[in-house]
Amino acid sequence: MSHYVDEVINDLKTRYYWEKEFLQAAEEVLNSLKLVVDKNPKYKKYKILERIVEPERIICFRVPWQDDKGEYHINRGYRVQFNSAIGPYKGGLRFHPSVNLSVLKFLGFEQIFKNSLTTLPMGGGKGGSDFDPRGKSDDEVMRFCQSFMNELFRHIGPDTDVPAGDIGVGGREIGYLFGQYKKLVNEFTGVLTGKGIKWGGSLIRPEATGFGVTYFAQEVLKTIGTDFKGKKVAISGFGNVAWGAVTKITELGGKVVTLSGPDGFIHDPDGVSGEKIDYMIEMRNSGRDKVQDYADKFKVKFEAGKRPWSIPVDVAIPCATQNELDIDDAKQLVKNGVKCVVEAANMPCTLDAVKYFIDNNIPFGPAKAANAGGVATSGLEMTQNSMRLSWTREEVDAKLHQIMISIHDACQYYAKEYGCPGNLVNGANIAGFIKVADAMIDQGLV
Repeated sequence: MSHYVDEVINDLKTRYYWEKEFLQAAEEVLNSLKLVVDKNPKYKKYKILERIVEPERIICFRVPWQDDKGEYHINRGYRVQFNSAIGPYKGGLRFHPSVNLSVLKFLGFEQIFKNSLTTLPMGGGKGGSDFDPRGKSDDEVMRFCQSFMNELFRHIGPDTDVPAGDIGVGGREIGYLFGQYKKLVNEFTGVLTGKGIKWGGSLIRPEATGFGVTYFAQEVLKTIGTDFKGKKVAISGFGNVAWGAVTKITELGGKVVTLSGPDGFIHDPDGVSGEKIDYMIEMRNSGRDKVQDYADKFKVKFEAGKRPWSIPVDVAIPCATQNELDIDDAKQLVKNGVKCVVEAANMPCTLDAVKYFIDNNIPFGPAKAANAGGVATSGLEMTQNSMRLSWTREEVDAKLHQIMISIHDACQYYAKEYGCPGNLVNGANIAGFIKVADAMIDQGLV
């Protein structure tokens, strides 16, 4: 029955041929599901694949705002509410010039399965704008966020859709968005996650994705009889995800030797630790996007315009953006003896790079499983908001750790159950899909 999957993929390519990011994400998931639909004809009977690749709702709107000089600007705003079969839509808002509908559909589609894997009752969604907060004053960002929320507020709510932060949307932006939402609806509810600690946020939320990726990678390393102790690790990016990963890897005895930015990458053989980790936060908070600043401060090697995957390491964790690690990078990593690769960004490895790792028996952790720690902790924030309480840092970290172990175990179980033991890509897609698909069938043709 695998021809059913091929038909759905081909139909998507015909109807959305210009949405390359979404098509890449959909093809990767659907090909894994050939193993499932062959054993479960009910998914074809109820047209689950055709339904799950179509968002339940896409909201597009203009966002007018005024800069400090009084000039008018118009940006585009989006919210893709993809699937609510197991809970309210949940997924970040991204403010970046690269934002378009294809990118948000890819992210929202991935979010369905990622949220399903967390074991928490959350559906999948994503949103954002092509607004660029870099170089803008606080007042300009506030005016934009307020204008953005003036439209979005009518489509979200604590039991409907709970957005979070993403690229370009940090604590400052969440604060402005929440303030405007509260004013418009006259309610203080847990409608956004990533809030300030003093007004409903959860401890360790900024570093949660990086912590979760590290916990997942630790489980992957255990399957080959080892752990992070004494391992050299290549990381890309230097934002919140990279910061969280560096912090936890160092805590577990590993040594992170690379970071990267739009300008290139640094190689720090002594490892990113101590004050160097603190400097990552300083760079991030100041809005600087040049990793060369790190190289200049700590007198380490900087490679302009290059990516860090040529450095010999034991573990590679891409933390920056989609498709940042291609087939040539994969070949170089394998040649240099990499022991495992775990995705921290959303879809950072190209499809042929993923295939190369799997074909060469390199344990590979896909993003929808490995980087689910961020949204899992957002789910924990939602729970704390609903219960009107807050957990300690240690309590949140312990719950996150257990969730990541559970996600890894589910991926391993479903990979074995469907005849591809050790293939965590298939395992993650199948585990996430079955829970959502069965809920869709239970709820009828909606």
